[in-house]
Amino acid sequence: MIEAIRFGAKSAGHDSGMDTGRGLSQAAGMSRVHVGLGERSYDVLVEPGLLGRAGVAISASGLGGRRLAVISDDRVARYHSAALLDSLASAGFSPTLHIIPAGEASKTMAQTESVCREMIRAGHDRRSMVVALGGGVVGDLAGFVAAIFFRGIPFVQIPTTIVAQVDSSVGGKTGVNVGEGKNLLGAFHQPRLVLVDPETLRTLPGREFCEGFAEAIKHAAIRDAAMLDELAALDPAKREVPADLIARNIAIKARIVEADEHETLGIRALLNFGHTIGHGVEAAIPYGEMLHGEAISLGLRAALFLSGRHCQLAPAATRAILELLDKYHLPLVLSEKIATPTIMEKLARDKKFAAGRIRFVLLESAGDAKVSEGVTHADLHDAIEHLRAPWD
Repeated sequence: MIEAIRFGAKSAGHDSGMDTGRGLSQAAGMSRVHVGLGERSYDVLVEPGLLGRAGVAISASGLGGRRLAVISDDRVARYHSAALLDSLASAGFSPTLHIIPAGEASKTMAQTESVCREMIRAGHDRRSMVVALGGGVVGDLAGFVAAIFFRGIPFVQIPTTIVAQVDSSVGGKTGVNVGEGKNLLGAFHQPRLVLVDPETLRTLPGREFCEGFAEAIKHAAIRDAAMLDELAALDPAKREVPADLIARNIAIKARIVEADEHETLGIRALLNFGHTIGHGVEAAIPYGEMLHGEAISLGLRAALFLSGRHCQLAPAATRAILELLDKYHLPLVLSEKIATPTIMEKLARDKKFAAGRIRFVLLESAGDAKVSEGVTHADLHDAIEHLRAPWD
């Protein structure tokens, strides 16, 4: 039995963050994070204005095939699809656009089949490539489409939300939801390239902009405590996220994915900090009623509570993270309308439970996370009930 799996503490100063960013380089204003996975390796490029140069970037990467299926949602496409299609066409590609309804409710097998059939009718085949333009929902669904279309074709991620830019566009997890839980059907299918343009964040509604910071706060909490201060220094109202900060978040995830691509060693599970109970909350209500980052914020508070119980996490560390979540207008109190038994039922089906055992991510200190099997069902129940009390 594995009691605790660590990925090392990096909590002192910016140098620690750059150690996390091994494989992160900068040239001509562009940050490049390399995800080293052998023959599945790829680069993540981060640069303002990169969307308008996507065609050149994809062409320069050496990816074969001229036929591209761009998958987006009806909100993102309104702002960004024209610039992307023009860039792709100018670079010699022949793109088609496939639009799904915005929101978590689109992450279904029915929607996946609909997109695949539309691509077939548009003339796409095994020599085509998928380009995902959008947030986490689009990336998850488009990646799943790429994984199964003609038994697998390449795809490129162009994330347009903070959640997707700092987290879900990297790592190769694709999939859709079912009534029994979130992301229970899917595949590991790594992108061939990820293009991150921070300027796309300016078109996000306020709520969607803020929710993404839950994932950035998670990364800082498990791996780079210095980043907590940097996140605290930002002003959410200004809608400006430094490209370097995005790249450092990506590098944190990249290093963990490299160490445990298919989540078989327990290391990648560290990225689930706040997600066990967060996903349970998200699955306990109609999809889309609560944004992913909002549910994860509640999950982070629950995980901090259990970190105090099991790891004696300092109250000051807990409060600093809670204050940061509150700064980004993320919820910290669970509605009484969401029943604890319903959340517990959803947790029982979660992928993070191994053979019925609970594998829960805890913090011993800011920047130092571990996976523990010491958390009980009673602990989970107590943590959920803890979310109903005022946080301050």
